[in-house]
Amino acid sequence: MPVVALLVLDGVPGHQLTTPGLVFEAASAPTELRVCSVRPSVATAGPLPLDVTVPWGLDALADADTVVLTGHDGFLAGPPTGVLDALRAAAARGSRVAAVGTGTFTLAASGLLDGRRATTEWCRTAELAARHPGVEVDPAGTVVTDGPFLTSAGVLGGIDLYLRLLGLDHGPAVAGRTARQLIAPLHEDVGATREEIDRELAGTAGLEPTLRWLQEHPYDAPSLAEIAAHAGTSVRTLNRRFRERTGFTPRQYLLRARVERARMLLESGDGTVDEVAARTGFGSSASLRRHFRRLTGTTPATYRHHSRP
Repeated sequence: MPVVALLVLDGVPGHQLTTPGLVFEAASAPTELRVCSVRPSVATAGPLPLDVTVPWGLDALADADTVVLTGHDGFLAGPPTGVLDALRAAAARGSRVAAVGTGTFTLAASGLLDGRRATTEWCRTAELAARHPGVEVDPAGTVVTDGPFLTSAGVLGGIDLYLRLLGLDHGPAVAGRTARQLIAPLHEDVGATREEIDRELAGTAGLEPTLRWLQEHPYDAPSLAEIAAHAGTSVRTLNRRFRERTGFTPRQYLLRARVERARMLLESGDGTVDEVAARTGFGSSASLRRHFRRLTGTTPATYRHHSRP
């Protein structure tokens, strides 16, 4: 039976604790899931943080076939003592090592991703590239596999990562059946084959420089024509390729990049709400509040209050 060790740290998003169990249960394939940490409990992130008991310590990684590192809100500060050594030891033993979302930052800090391709939450890819220049960052990848290392972005990326693990451990038929059970109802009326979808996605590979440009300059207000010119395509093709690659229109993508940059500035305590609004292209604190609340469910001031240690 494959053993998957889920390594969680304080500040883990609650959904990242439940996603692997959801996928493996739907698969009905024998997989031993161990939830591990450096302490007997961890606190989840979010407006209603919970203390969750963790039954396994770092020693449970010793015989794991796969180690999955979840995201956590302290990913920029560095992990607790022992985590990086445990990841390096797992890789040296031949285990697969994976990271979900901001967990990629911690995995990169171990040095295991140097010279390899990886991804993280789409709003953090530029920061990952800046902090870890030895990593080849894919700004639009959902799941990136390079040798024994897998990294994923966002909620859907986490689901896809566990489906990939199912395919590796139990075969593509099990992974495909589980994917259909979990995801297919969302796409029943699309009417496109996998080959057709793959051909369409192949045409979006040239968007990476434009995605990175928008992430790094969220305070700019480029027109659709300017974004299309940067991507070397027409506005119509730009809209189609953006939706295929990211799930958003260019405008929606830029808005989310602005909100994410605002969130990072609020977390760091860097400037007033008015200053954050000006530095992220919203123009006014009222505009920032409106869009921030719509995308995060809270106001900038409330978010800053709860993000302080």
